[in-house]
Amino acid sequence: MLTAGDFRKGVTFEMDGNVYTVLDFMHVKPGKGSPFVRTKMKNVVTGQVLEKAFSPSDKFPVAVIDKKEMQYLYSDGDLYYFMDMETYDQLPLNKSQVEDALNFITENMMATLQFYKGEVFSVVPPTFVELTITECEPGLQGDTSKAGYKPAKLETGYEIQVPLFVNQGDKIRVDTRDGTYMERVK
Repeated sequence: MLTAGDFRKGVTFEMDGNVYTVLDFMHVKPGKGSPFVRTKMKNVVTGQVLEKAFSPSDKFPVAVIDKKEMQYLYSDGDLYYFMDMETYDQLPLNKSQVEDALNFITENMMATLQFYKGEVFSVVPPTFVELTITECEPGLQGDTSKAGYKPAKLETGYEIQVPLFVNQGDKIRVDTRDGTYMERVK
């Protein structure tokens, strides 16, 4: 069992039949009244973010989230196939389970699948990925008078803002946590 006083970022717990992960927390000791823990938490299955206050003595069961590195193979209609590199078993997932990760993963790329009680609830791409730009306005050589950005479409179909000097066909590194341009890769 876990008490609300033990909350830290990244801790997962069960409450009301749902699994939550702690995004942020603050121990509050008001001048009058009893102390409490103000918590910002995310439902790991639905993605819903809640803010709630708990008594530090409130108890919750710890939720065990299993993570497994798997290779994205291909898509077939609304199913996306991932392969376990140890057993070579293929696991088909629905679009709703992989939707956010599809912006950053391509075929044969590794991704982390998160399981709760044997069921996949999310696919997490690597933190940094290298992708090719498929559509972009031509770069302007020598345009350094202002730090400007322009839209570009990646090979996955995701749109991103890139600096003016980046051209179509360039390979760039992208931070998948917030979907931002990091650097051009040679």
